[in-house]
Parts: sequence; C-alpha cells; structure tokens
Amino acid sequence: MTHAIRIHENGGTEVLRWEAVDVPDPGPGEAVIRQTVSGLNFIDVYFRIGLYPAPSFPLTIGNEGVGVVEAIGEGVAEAAVGDRVTYCMSLGSYAQRRIIASRFLVKIPDAISDEQAAAVMLKGCTVQYLIRRTHAVQPGETVLFHAAAGGCGLIACQWLKHLGATVIGTVGTREKAELARAHGCDHPIVYTEESFVDRVKELTGGKGVPVVYDSVGKDTFDDSLRCLQPRGLMVSFGNASGAVEPFRPAILAQKGSLFLTRPTLANYTATRQELEETTAELFDVVGSGAVRIEVNQTYALQDAAQAHRDLEARQTTGSTVLLTGA
Repeated sequence: MTHAIRIHENGGTEVLRWEAVDVPDPGPGEAVIRQTVSGLNFIDVYFRIGLYPAPSFPLTIGNEGVGVVEAIGEGVAEAAVGDRVTYCMSLGSYAQRRIIASRFLVKIPDAISDEQAAAVMLKGCTVQYLIRRTHAVQPGETVLFHAAAGGCGLIACQWLKHLGATVIGTVGTREKAELARAHGCDHPIVYTEESFVDRVKELTGGKGVPVVYDSVGKDTFDDSLRCLQPRGLMVSFGNASGAVEPFRPAILAQKGSLFLTRPTLANYTATRQELEETTAELFDVVGSGAVRIEVNQTYALQDAAQAHRDLEARQTTGSTVLLTGA
C-alpha cells in the first residue's frame, strides 16, 4: 500500500491528511513514478487554502517531485522505466507513488542529487523565466528581488550575480541578510528595520531600478512600484503576504509609465521545447557551480503540516524538501 498527503477541503494545516491511496496502471502518455522526494513551495499553501482552486476533492497537493519511473503507458517518449526523473507544475507530488503525464518529466543529470532536483526544479525554473525572459537581466543592471533569503531568492541572487547584475534584496532579519549576502546579494535590506524604498533610492542615486521581482504580494506591492525607474517593470509573481488589492491602472502612469506583469511558470513552459530549454539552462548553472542548491530543511512527508506551518511563519530559509520514505 502506498500513501499520500491529501486534502478533502480547503483550510489550515489541519486539512492535510496522510492516507492510503491506490495508483492505477499508466494509460497512453502516462508514467508511474516511485517518488523519493517532494519539493515544498508556497504554491502548495495556495492550493491548500483555496487561493488557487482545487480541480476536485480529495486532492493530493504538491507541484514538484523526484523519483524513478516504474511503468510507462503507450506512446511515452520522454522517459523509460528505470529513469531518474523530476518534474514541476503537476499536482500530486505529496505521494510515495503517483501517476503523471509523461510530458512533465525531465531526466536528472547524474551530478544532481534527488534532494537538489526536488529543491530546484520549480524554484529554479521560476528564476530562469523571471530573470532570463520576463525581464532579460543585463550585465551592469541593478535589480530588486524581494524575499532574497527564500527558496527562489537564494537561487536568484546567485544567478543574477553570475549574469553580472547588482542585486538588492529584502529580508526579514539580520541573520537572513547575512545568508542572502553569502549567496550574492550585494545589498540586503532588513525591511523590519528600515524603508526598502528609501534604501533603494539611496543605492541607485535616486533613479530606482529597472525591474522589481516581488513574490510577497500585498505588503510590498505599493512600495515596490515606488522603487522603479520610469518605464520600469513590476514583476508580481507571488502572494506570500496575501493577494494584491485592486488598484487603478492610472497609478502606473502617475509613477512613470510603469509596466506590470503577473507571470506564471506554466505559461513559460507551455511547450515541450520551452520546458527542455528552461531545465537545460537551469541544470547547466547548477552543474557548473554558478548556482549552489542548499536544502536547509527536510521533513518526512507525513509531517507536511509542520512544514507548511514553518513555511507560512517564514521560519525557513532556502529550500525545503519532504522525504517520502518510499
């Protein structure tokens, strides 16, 4: 018998249940994976609380995993039985075994461990599209990245430095500031001690930055706009503090003809070619050592509720994974 963490309704961490589940044989275009590790991400919280609607209940949450292919259905070309694979943006990763559409699967290079792959796939692909495509960061640019000591933040700081950018990052504590600095953040700002708007303006000689990457949401949105140069780009890609309140588009004009985008990874990896190009560049920077992947917290899959509590309380740094025990 195999087990999974499922929810039968939206709510707090109490809705996460460790349950026995059946895994069917794979159909055409599907594979069955024995999973070893599942990644922990804020999008999992969004599905749990209902910010992102569940397709149906009961729902196995989780969007990122690693494992070994046990069986494949007709027409599967992306992986073979015995392959070590990873994926993201496919609900159902909080499980010991699962069935999945093979189009999501990517083979893991030998130099990358299961824990690293589970920690980097969703966050790393997110960083890739943010800094390479949503706004293609150029050498010499100065950028602002919120939550610089978080999972995406630590990857982004390293990758941005690798690209030759100057990185300003916000963090909640002095300890997190040192962590961000050790990973390439040139100017960590402890937002609980000083105004990040004032500090950004000081660091840029009053000009502001060409792009802000903001996964915090409601608490930082307005001040993030104030950090931008005229015609700058606000990239709102998360809601850790809650959803951004409705606002008048004219505000963007008043603040300098600003641009605003709310991107998602799914739209940037919609085709197989995009997925392969994204992961190839990600695995390249990780394999070369330009981006170090550090798993700072591990939990047993059965303890997913505690992992969620710690994540929501901002008690975690870097990446966190759930070990399935399979």
